[in-house]
Amino acid sequence: MARVLSGIQPSGDLHLGNYLGALRQWVARQSVDDAYYCIVDLHALTQAIDPAELRRRTLETAAGFLAAGLDPEQVTIFAQSHVPAHTRLAWLLECTATMGELNRMTQFKDKGRGNESVRVGLFTYPVLMAADILAYDASHVPVGEDQRQHLELTRDLATRFNHHYGEVFVVPEATIPQVAARVMDLQQPDRKMSKSIPSPLGRIDLFEDADAIAKKVKKAVTDAEGIVAYDPIAKPGVSSLLDLLAAATNGSPMDLAGNYTRYGDLKNDVAEALISLIAPMRERYLGLLGDEAELRALLARGAEKANTVANATYERAASAIGLLER
Repeated sequence: MARVLSGIQPSGDLHLGNYLGALRQWVARQSVDDAYYCIVDLHALTQAIDPAELRRRTLETAAGFLAAGLDPEQVTIFAQSHVPAHTRLAWLLECTATMGELNRMTQFKDKGRGNESVRVGLFTYPVLMAADILAYDASHVPVGEDQRQHLELTRDLATRFNHHYGEVFVVPEATIPQVAARVMDLQQPDRKMSKSIPSPLGRIDLFEDADAIAKKVKKAVTDAEGIVAYDPIAKPGVSSLLDLLAAATNGSPMDLAGNYTRYGDLKNDVAEALISLIAPMRERYLGLLGDEAELRALLARGAEKANTVANATYERAASAIGLLER
């Protein structure tokens, strides 16, 4: 079985991009992978977030993982902060990384742009992400196209550490889904759907009700041509809708384009397909939120298993780099 590690921040509601770009692939492979799926609450601290909101969203994200179909009997689900080896290993990797490598990270430039004061954690979090991955000897990491640069940094740090100190880390490979790997904002179709973009009309939250989904799809930006064609460069808005329809129906966006002559008909079908996809997950999610004690117990069980694996990796790396055993 391939060892897999991935994670999602609890900094906002899970949205359709999280599901189509990550969660659905996790669920599809959970019976064949040795998978560790992490709620990366430490990464959420790179931006300002209310403490009570962070705790609440961590539990909501755990409920979202289950509602999407992850089975805790098959995969390990845990909160990043419950496994101290992540931050301990991150320091060893920070002492392996260079300023130049981190300066080249495009997400830091994007998220820090226009801010007078940027947290150091936003600059260094790709190293913590590398520690998240390397702590579990993960051979494969399912990532969106926008995270490929961070995975390349992880590979570089693992290779460099191994070169200096011996074969300590597994050098991971990326696995990127072919359909809807990048789900675009409905109002800004040149940007990825994200929790950080202010306009809620551009983002479909994963457990929204049917009326809200239909309203957002109806208001999705297209263009003035009135021609349904799949061309992500020239027609990003229309192409984004076709990508969503293809992902929801397991079709091809180029083939689906030939079924439509009007944007309104396309939007109606996109809305219906997304509502059908989300409705059963929404029902499970609302039920899971009613049992906070069980969600906490789930995370505790996952952390116990994750700690065993991550601690062993940290001790191996610490010994190799020359830290004195306690």
